[in-house]
Amino acid sequence: MSSSILQAINAFHSYLRLPLSAKAEHRKDRSRLLGQDPGVDQAIKEGVAWLCRAQDNSASADGGVARHYSLINGWSSSYPETTGFIIPTMLAYARLYRDETSLGRAKRMLDWLVSIQFPEGGFQGGMVDSVPVAPVAFNTGQILLGLASGAREFGQYRETLRCAANWLVSIQDPDGCWRRFSTPFAISGEKTYDTHIAWGLLKAACIEPDKPYAKAALANVRWALSLQRENGWFEKCCLSDPLQPLTHTIGYALRGVIEAYRFTKDTCFLQAAQKTATGLLTTLRNDGFLPGQLDSSWNGVVNWSCLTGTAQIAICWLMLFQDTGTVQYRDAAYAANRYLRCAMDIDGRPEIRGAVKGSFPVYGGYNAYQYLSWAGKFFVDSNLLEKEIRGL
Repeated sequence: MSSSILQAINAFHSYLRLPLSAKAEHRKDRSRLLGQDPGVDQAIKEGVAWLCRAQDNSASADGGVARHYSLINGWSSSYPETTGFIIPTMLAYARLYRDETSLGRAKRMLDWLVSIQFPEGGFQGGMVDSVPVAPVAFNTGQILLGLASGAREFGQYRETLRCAANWLVSIQDPDGCWRRFSTPFAISGEKTYDTHIAWGLLKAACIEPDKPYAKAALANVRWALSLQRENGWFEKCCLSDPLQPLTHTIGYALRGVIEAYRFTKDTCFLQAAQKTATGLLTTLRNDGFLPGQLDSSWNGVVNWSCLTGTAQIAICWLMLFQDTGTVQYRDAAYAANRYLRCAMDIDGRPEIRGAVKGSFPVYGGYNAYQYLSWAGKFFVDSNLLEKEIRGL
């Protein structure tokens, strides 16, 4: 029997074991038909409402945000990493919509993170109940984003921020790479998407400009750029398959480079970011579909979309439109955001209404049958930025 027939049989048996709700979503997505675009403003409000439900329904009930809602297993426990970078999103929403409730939610997230910080300054990888419980550089860098926002908004959390940032500086290798304290939940080895850690340190540097945080951050971005090819593609840029990286991790890497440019105004960072952003333009379909994994020639290698990565890359395109005026970036981001909005369920039950799937179709290769808290965060951020640019 051929391997393709065996795969089809295994897939069918896996489908039969699914709960009814997962089967229903599978059947709906198999048609590849999207819903109607609810518009930017409604999408933002629905997305934030789901993030609030993810906080309220976390299985660990601790003030953090659940990692995901699964059509198979329900709500997960809280995820420190994504709780950290959801905080700036909640604060941005609170300011724009004058929503005091979102301020209170962000404060609860911050206080929970303070309570779980390791004495040396790091934060754990995985969910709060994952094992092993050990500090991870990448997750700590993401939580720095929330701590920096909290320090600005509430005038607190600076000690926690300094402790985390000092730890990241202390464990960085001389060439700027973080090789120690890597996550046990991805393949081992160097990661160019750690420029997202650098972004966290740049935000910390804005709070504590006399500390060596910016120097460490920029050293990492320069290290990552040493592994960027001429066409903008990054080596060593995936959780599991460096030869065919996820758009999610490409989005991480690109965002860190853009933030380095915005911090320094050094055009070398802008030029590097444009190489990657322009390469990504070639992969986007007219309807906004972006393949979930890409090879080194910017060819899509899967027939599903990583919606998290689509949102991240849309943010980067919009930022580069702001920085350069290149309308191709803006228009690509608008198409990507429209695709994401049409993939969102705004009429379903509370667990999935306003949520963003790991993959479209829901059975795709990135967190199948799950609605992810970080996907929701980047979705809201991207639509907030589109709202700003459009003047809505």
